[in-house]
Amino acid sequence: MLRYVVYTRVSTEDQGKSGLGLEAQDRDIEIFLDKFSDVPFEVIGRFQDVQSGGDNGRPELEKALSLVRKTGAELLVAKLDRLSRRVSFIAALMDDKKVKLRVACMPNADKFSLHIYAALAEQERTFISERTKAALRMAKERGVKLGGMRDATMKRNAAVQAKADTEAAKVMKLIAPMKEGGSSLSNIARTLDVMGIATSRGGKWTAMQVSRVIERSRV
Repeated sequence: MLRYVVYTRVSTEDQGKSGLGLEAQDRDIEIFLDKFSDVPFEVIGRFQDVQSGGDNGRPELEKALSLVRKTGAELLVAKLDRLSRRVSFIAALMDDKKVKLRVACMPNADKFSLHIYAALAEQERTFISERTKAALRMAKERGVKLGGMRDATMKRNAAVQAKADTEAAKVMKLIAPMKEGGSSLSNIARTLDVMGIATSRGGKWTAMQVSRVIERSRV
């Protein structure tokens, strides 16, 4: 029988206490088990950390990995960044012959695909950080007063805008060849879904969303 060890993570103590983020992870894991997992299967353990993804010293993850190595079960996470935000950590884990990783929102991804995705995600976070700093510098040069709530709001808005732009650029690397090959927006949306690539909000693709990504990439 196929066996899974489920691991979830939230970034702060407040999220852990309130359940923010956990509901979405549990939902994605249940969808995977219901729609994509081979049967029969059994979940033999569930572990949860309340720590930053940049912190590799997570006690519950170590317990989950220990159980995986001992039983031969597969480690199941909702999204790759719930495991870690460091590509080096993920790469080392995938090199471990006693660990098999499954990502719920990328049910058909192999090790190579997961490695590439992790590298792109790390690069994206670095870019967002630098772009946010640049936006704040430009605002300061224009005489905008930064501080208090205004400072926090500007940082948040700049980060949201930078994330949207970067995600559009990343997905365009897949959309552009299909568009140039004559695929319709609807066909491109279906292909992205089949590839296990979620929208920026974690949902399914539509022709309209594909069109918006194309328009954003032209800005």
